[in-house]
Amino acid sequence: MAAPTTVDLSAALITAPVPIGHWLAILPVAHCITLGAVLLMLRAYPRLQAWLAISGLAVLALIDAALLGKVVAEGPLTMVMGRWLPPFGIAFTVDLFGALMAFTSALVALAAGIYALADIGESGRRYGFFPLLMLLMAGVSGAFLTGDVFNLYVWFEVLLISSFGLIILGSERQQIDGALKYAVLNLIATTLFLIGVGILYAVFGTLNMADIASKARDLRATAPLMTLASLFLLAFAMKAAAFPVNFWLPAAYHTPRIVVSALFAGLLTKVGIYALIRVLVMLLPIERAELSPLIALAAAATILVGALGALAENDIRRLFGYVVIAGIGNMLAGVALGGTGGGISGAVFYALHSMVLMTALYLTAGEIARRGGGFLLSALGGLYRQSGGFTALSLVLFLAACGLPPFSGFWPKVILVKASLDLDAWWLAAVILGGGFLTTIAFGRLFLLVYWRPAPAAGVPSPAVWRTGLPLAALTALVVGFGILPEQLLALSQSAAAGLADPRAYLHSVFPGGAR
Repeated sequence: MAAPTTVDLSAALITAPVPIGHWLAILPVAHCITLGAVLLMLRAYPRLQAWLAISGLAVLALIDAALLGKVVAEGPLTMVMGRWLPPFGIAFTVDLFGALMAFTSALVALAAGIYALADIGESGRRYGFFPLLMLLMAGVSGAFLTGDVFNLYVWFEVLLISSFGLIILGSERQQIDGALKYAVLNLIATTLFLIGVGILYAVFGTLNMADIASKARDLRATAPLMTLASLFLLAFAMKAAAFPVNFWLPAAYHTPRIVVSALFAGLLTKVGIYALIRVLVMLLPIERAELSPLIALAAAATILVGALGALAENDIRRLFGYVVIAGIGNMLAGVALGGTGGGISGAVFYALHSMVLMTALYLTAGEIARRGGGFLLSALGGLYRQSGGFTALSLVLFLAACGLPPFSGFWPKVILVKASLDLDAWWLAAVILGGGFLTTIAFGRLFLLVYWRPAPAAGVPSPAVWRTGLPLAALTALVVGFGILPEQLLALSQSAAAGLADPRAYLHSVFPGGAR
């Protein structure tokens, strides 16, 4: 009998045991998908389903906190599926930027899940709100944690599928209309993204982000990288609702249940900004620099369209939709300014602030409607007499949205304005400040009409509900905390931006020793 042949697997597979801590890179996605499947099986038990979902979201926040702590302590970490050596195996690579976004999204989802106990009735639960929420978080987490461009596309698809289900929950005519606009524009953006992925693979022969970043230097002279960068810019700008492809957002975000609007405003546009920063700043930095004048013009137009739209609106939900758009403009300004002047760190800080703030603002809109009977400024009034505490909490969020001290919105705007002036882009600094001024007028108008003006008709004040008050108070506390004690978050944002501008640690995590 012939002696058995020994096969050396080290050329194709990772033979060393995977460190236990590296499993944290995929655990958020696995947790969300597994829990979503369990919740789907429990749709006949809506009360149990709800509390199991809340517990699962709390566990997700703990997992993401542990992942963030590990990345802060040890640097980027990589987990490759099937133990295939990268770039052949599908990699989850988590750096500080991705870990920060994932942890913040988990906190936002937990707050929204608690609010949903009051906002989503038994019918909505039976039709799948909580399973769809977990599927949405699987897509969001996967997008933030993946190290593969094609799988970034896949996770976009996962979160889009779940968001389609959430936006039509209730099957009202207005929701169907909003879902149609939302779906068509996002599917166009997804198609552009997929075309870009195909061209990217044709050029590089790989879709691993670290592999692309290391090969781009050698292919820049011959490959159509500027075309690629422009295509990705258009696709991600459409997903983030940047000018001139922003019109779908205020037409769609006011139609679903308010907790769904809060989730969309806090998370979905930020995934688009995340992808834009990841691809243009880390993978295609030279092309980003060439496109920076165009990005700066789009950022300025987005800020002004958002601020002016907020001034013109009568529906609070549509008003907040325009505030989302203005915030996207500020983040785009950071992308245009780049990493050397602090632009990227300002964009990262602003994204984290906006995830928390915009979720809180939409939850505030829900409370306004519950207490005042509707969302129209022309029909509201007298909320200050109902509750001084709720009025104070709302004022804090409004000031933060305007970028006024001492709240979280102040610091990223300071960073962005300073970065603009350092690069002699005084006009962009003026637009950022002018947009903040117009937003302040819009929120001042809202506050005067809804809170200070006498109520149009006498009504019975609504009692406080802990299921809506607790998540709103917690998110507001984060907004205040980020503003009063910004040093830690500022340091993390700067470190995340530095890791994007100089991805050597990211590349070393995927290819230890530099071997490819």
